[in-house]
Amino acid sequence: MADNLLATQLRKGMIVKIENKLFRILGCQHVTPGNLRGFVRVKMRNIQNGAMAEEKLRSEDIVERVSLEQKAMQYLYNDSDGYHFMDTVTYDQVQLTAALMGDSVGFLKPEMSIEVEFYGENPIGIELPQTVDLTVTQTMPAIKGATATNQTKPATLETGVVIQVPPFIEEGDVIRINTETGEYSTRA
Repeated sequence: MADNLLATQLRKGMIVKIENKLFRILGCQHVTPGNLRGFVRVKMRNIQNGAMAEEKLRSEDIVERVSLEQKAMQYLYNDSDGYHFMDTVTYDQVQLTAALMGDSVGFLKPEMSIEVEFYGENPIGIELPQTVDLTVTQTMPAIKGATATNQTKPATLETGVVIQVPPFIEEGDVIRINTETGEYSTRA
């Protein structure tokens, strides 16, 4: 269920085991400072307690990557206890805390089908689809004559998340969001 990787092979989203603790990689940067040896600076979140950590690994360090089992589940609702999901085959329900969910909560809609990741019997996270279609609930009106291609404005989506969108997007528009970057992709 696990394989070993060089530190330079780490990528965002991977689950690794360091000192018998599971971490989700949030970002990594390969640094080669002049005449010195290269290293990898890794930002990660502890899956059990949600604590953030930053680690500096040598390029030749070996890290254990953990493989997770994924089950197709349906997002039901969230409450003070966390986020609730249902297995569409067995109707079993699991709950994930907000700390385990991270930034993914801004892209969840009720009754949405997603992949829930399990380590053994414990749910530890979700795998969102590449893109999600959400409705714009609040944004500033379009500016007449604004022709610059790199202009953006903030827009609040139906889930409460705020992203930057082009000036022609209006309230009520359904837009497609890239869940990896959290950026506007296109109108849906």
